[in-house]
Amino acid sequence: MREESVAQRTFWALFVVVLLVKLLVAARLPLFVDEAFYWLEGQRLAAAYSDLPGLTAWMTRLGVTLGGDNPLALRLPFLVLAALVPLMVVRIASREFGELRGWQAGSFALLLPLAGTLGLMALPDAAMALATLLCVDAGARLLRRVTAGAALELALGLAIGALSHYRFIAVIGVGLVALLLLPDGRRVLRDVRVWTAIAFGAAAWTPLVVWNLDNADAGLRFQLVERHPWAFHVEGLWFIAIQALLVTPLLFAALALAAWRGQRSTLPASRYLALLGGLVVLGFFALGFFADTERVSFHWPLPGYLALLPLLPLVLSQWPRWLRSLTWGATAVGLVLTLGYYVAVSIPEVRARTAAEKWYPSNFAGWDSLADAVRDELGDMPPGTQVVADNFKVGAELGFALGDASIPVLDHPLNHRHGRAPQLRLWGLQTKGREEWADAPVLLVAGVSEVQYKNLLEHYHALCDAVGPLPPPRVLNVDHGRQRFLLFRLDGHASEGPCVAPAMAWLDSPASGATVGREFTLEGWAFKDGVGLARVEALLDGRVVGDLEYGLESPGAAAFWRISNDPQHPRVGLRGTIDLGDVEPGRHWLGLRLHGNDGSVEDWPEVPIDVAPAR
Repeated sequence: MREESVAQRTFWALFVVVLLVKLLVAARLPLFVDEAFYWLEGQRLAAAYSDLPGLTAWMTRLGVTLGGDNPLALRLPFLVLAALVPLMVVRIASREFGELRGWQAGSFALLLPLAGTLGLMALPDAAMALATLLCVDAGARLLRRVTAGAALELALGLAIGALSHYRFIAVIGVGLVALLLLPDGRRVLRDVRVWTAIAFGAAAWTPLVVWNLDNADAGLRFQLVERHPWAFHVEGLWFIAIQALLVTPLLFAALALAAWRGQRSTLPASRYLALLGGLVVLGFFALGFFADTERVSFHWPLPGYLALLPLLPLVLSQWPRWLRSLTWGATAVGLVLTLGYYVAVSIPEVRARTAAEKWYPSNFAGWDSLADAVRDELGDMPPGTQVVADNFKVGAELGFALGDASIPVLDHPLNHRHGRAPQLRLWGLQTKGREEWADAPVLLVAGVSEVQYKNLLEHYHALCDAVGPLPPPRVLNVDHGRQRFLLFRLDGHASEGPCVAPAMAWLDSPASGATVGREFTLEGWAFKDGVGLARVEALLDGRVVGDLEYGLESPGAAAFWRISNDPQHPRVGLRGTIDLGDVEPGRHWLGLRLHGNDGSVEDWPEVPIDVAPAR
C-alpha cells in the first residue's frame, strides 16, 4: 500500500508540473507553419480537407473562438486531449496489472518525451494518441468479456482516430491483426456488437472518402504516393537511431523487452498489448526505409509506444534498483531536453545564435517580425492594398498574425510538396498573379528561404512571369538571413520588359565558419537580373567595413545561372581586403550589401566567421 501511495503521489506531482510547464511553453512558442494552416482550415469549417480529416481544424476553431487569436488559445484543446493520455495509460495498466503498475506506467507516459510534449502544438497527434488508447483499452476489456460499454468505447476511439489522420489506418490494421492472432481475439470478432462498433468507426472515414472522390483522390494520392519515394534508402537506419534517442535508450530497450516478453505471456491482455504496440513500432521502422524523409516523421511510432507502456513496470521491476533509477532519470532528462528545445525555439536570441546550424528551427522563426514589416509597409500603401503570399507557409502565418484568413497565395512547388495546393484552389486562394489583380495595389510577400538556392533565380523569374518586373524589395533578414523575406510594393500598373529580380550573391572566401585574422581577403560574385549592380559593400554584424572591387571577370556565374539576364555578365566578380581593426575576437557575421542600378539596396544573408585574437 505504501508503494502504491508513493507511486500515486509521484504521478500526480509529475502530471501537474508537466502540464504547467507545457502551458507556459505553449504560450510563448511561435506558431509552427502546420498549426497556422490548420488555423486557416478552422476558419473554413468542413468535414475534411486536402491534408487531413476535419477534427484538427475543428479544434483550432474551438480554441480561438474561446480564447482569441493567440497561440495558447489555439493549442488549448490539444493540451486538454494530451492531458487525458497518461490518465488512459493509468486506467489500462491498473485494471490489467494492478494499481502500482498503473501509476508507474502513467508516470512514464508523462516522462516519455514524445508523449510528454503532446499538445504543445496544435497538431493531430494528441487526438490520435487518445484515439489509440481508447481502442487499446476497449480491446483489453473485450478480451475479458464483450460488453456494450467496451464496444461503445471502441467505436468512440475508432471515430476519433478516423477524424484525426490518415495514419490512424495503421493502428486499425495492426489492432485487427493482433486480435486475429489471439484465440480470445477471434472470439471477440465473432460478436455482432464489436462489428457494430467497427462499422461506426468505418463510417467516420466517410467525409475523407467523399472529399477524395470529389477531388480526384488528391489527398489520398499525396499521403500514400506523392510524398513518399517508395524506394529503399539507408536513411531508415537514422530513423531507428533517432527513435532510440527520443524515447531515451534505456526506456527504448525496456519497451522492446516488454514487447518481447508480453507476446510470450499466457495473459491475453499482455499478448494483445505486446502485439499491437510491437507491430505498430516495427511497421513504422520498416516504413522508414521507404517513406518520406523531407518532412518530420519521428512522431509516427508513438501509438505503438503508448500501447507498450502498461507492460513496462513489470519489466522494470525485474531490473536491479540502480538500473531502474537510471531509466527513470534518463527518461526525465529526455523530457527536460525536449521541452528545453521548445523553450530555446521560443527565444529569438537563441534562434539567432543557431542560424548556421542544420537544426535551425526555420518553421518557427521570423513570423512576428514579418507581420510587423507587413503592417509597416501597408501603412505607407493605399487603403485596400491586397497582401499576397508566394507560398502557403507565408500566407497561413501572416493570416494568423494579421487576423486575415483570405490572403491569396501564388502557385508554388512548396504548396504541392506539402499537399496544400488542392485545398488552396478549393478555397479560391490560389492566385495566378497580375492578371487577376488588375490595377489593384498589392504587397507581395515572398519567403525565399523556402527555395533551394540552386532554384532561387528560377523562382524569381516565375514571380516575374506572374507579376512583371519586380520593383526594389524591402529585405527582411531574420536570424542573419537564415530566414529571409522580400516584400514588393506593386502599385497596380503592370510594367513591361525583361525580368528585374532581386540580387543574387555568393562568398567563395572566407567560407562559413572559417577563422580569419584581423585582415583577410573577401572574394565572390553577385549579380542582379534586369539592371545589374552598381557597387557592393562588405558588412560585419550589420556594419559597413569596406567597399569591394566589383566588376571582375567571373564567367562561372553566368555559366551556372544560364537564365540570368544581368547585362554585366561575366563581369560580376567581387574582391576586397577587409581590415577589422579593433574588432573583438570570436564569432561575428559577415555579409554583403548589394546596390542595384535601379536604386535598390539589398543585404545578403550573413555567414559566421571566427575572428582570431590579435597577436
